[in-house]
Amino acid sequence: MHKIVPSLWFDTEAREAVNFYISLFADSKITWSTVIENTPSGTSEQFGFKLAGLDFVAISAGPLFKLNPAISLTVNCESSEEADALWGKLAEGGFPLMELGQYPFAERFGWIQDRFGLSWQLTYTADAGEITQKIQPSLMFINKQYGRAEEAINFYLDVFKNSETLALTRYSAGHPFEKEGTIMFSKQRFEDVQFLLNENSSNHAFDFNEAFSFTIYCDTQEEIDYYWYKLTAVPESEVCGWLKDRFDVSWQIVPRELDEMLLTEDKAAKDRVVATFMKMKKLDIAALRQAFKG
Repeated sequence: MHKIVPSLWFDTEAREAVNFYISLFADSKITWSTVIENTPSGTSEQFGFKLAGLDFVAISAGPLFKLNPAISLTVNCESSEEADALWGKLAEGGFPLMELGQYPFAERFGWIQDRFGLSWQLTYTADAGEITQKIQPSLMFINKQYGRAEEAINFYLDVFKNSETLALTRYSAGHPFEKEGTIMFSKQRFEDVQFLLNENSSNHAFDFNEAFSFTIYCDTQEEIDYYWYKLTAVPESEVCGWLKDRFDVSWQIVPRELDEMLLTEDKAAKDRVVATFMKMKKLDIAALRQAFKG
């Protein structure tokens, strides 16, 4: 399991969406699944899965949050034909945001929102070099976060000590839409996952929200405390290990062993754990262990 894991929120479609996504890529599979009862959204079905080797989590947890293009998944394709094939599958019931075609920055590129609401950027460039991570979470800084991408990059590089900037390109003077110096493209590695960040000045009817969050798996309470206090910036968003940072990006700070607790066949133990963390903001490993043991 990766240190940082993209986490997707669906209304009731997580199982259908996950099965569809793992059909698209090699090295993809469901790694675990469980059902959690008595949550604020009722019964929640949860999945761990891999897409092209990258870990993900998905939940069906009701209609409270909706996926949108503020955070998308960029797929580094090995050929134009691969991009075309993926586009054809994602387009079934989906909505194109940028039509598939040739652009100044890519021989083949298309941006599409699939039928479950998740957005994908498909890209192929012949001279791109070795693909070291096929799927990359891509954050677009827009609306009130426009102009803050570089601040966010530096902040995350500080929070995640095992990190580096791999590429960064700015908009130059005279661009018809974007401010000089804002981020056109950047690629960072935060811990063991590559992220893309960019900025866009257009007025958008969406922003970062909890439907696309990032789970940080922690081994100790000290680690949970570190990430919690480094990242949390919106007190009203603190619940059950969830928080929002100062850029409104959502994170879940959880102990690795929580997944094992929730995958137990001992329903009473699982129910005790759920009832315990539902009362928490920052998760307490000792209290969760005690609840699990009963």
